[in-house]
Amino acid sequence: MELSAFSLSDLQALLGRWGYLVVFAGMLLENAGLPIPGETLTLLGGYAAGSGQLQLLGVIGAAAAGAVLGDNLGYALGRRLGWGALQRAGSWLGQSPEQMEKLRQSFLKRAGLSVFLGRFVAVLRVLAGPMAGAVGMPYRRFLLCNLAGAGLWASTMVSLAWLGGRWIPLERMLKGVVEFGFGALLLVLLVALLPRLLSRWEGRMLSNGDQP
Repeated sequence: MELSAFSLSDLQALLGRWGYLVVFAGMLLENAGLPIPGETLTLLGGYAAGSGQLQLLGVIGAAAAGAVLGDNLGYALGRRLGWGALQRAGSWLGQSPEQMEKLRQSFLKRAGLSVFLGRFVAVLRVLAGPMAGAVGMPYRRFLLCNLAGAGLWASTMVSLAWLGGRWIPLERMLKGVVEFGFGALLLVLLVALLPRLLSRWEGRMLSNGDQP
């Protein structure tokens, strides 16, 4: 959640004036790749619903719709630019063509999971759409995973914020969600890396067992 250019009071003022439209636009622009604090606006919308200023289902719907449309824009951009653009970006970052090809293959193997669970991690939330488009993930599969992930994410985050609006101070609620996001990132990394680590460990054990 990027708050450097926006204070909480600024965001609350926007939300108070434009309501659900701000939540929708914030999520759309953030998921399209712009540095907009869409997640924070969504949480503030849920918090406002908990205090009776907005409707819970309205905030969930606005957040999910903005997230889905923003990701679709990212997918279309990735599809248009193609994998070659990401390869060039990777070369600027010191990645060889072989390393980029391994990244492409790895993403393709877990593309559905990345799109679905990546919703809960800020960096993946922005990158999953363009990556899916660039590697040629089938659009129907992307759309299904995107819809499911956006629905689950919006329902979870807004509901947590709704509860916070009733019993938890705003700053404490936002801190808790940031910690939740870090936990989700660690879970995604664990799911992605654990099978590989176990395979390497098993290979070493077998190799040591073959030695006299």
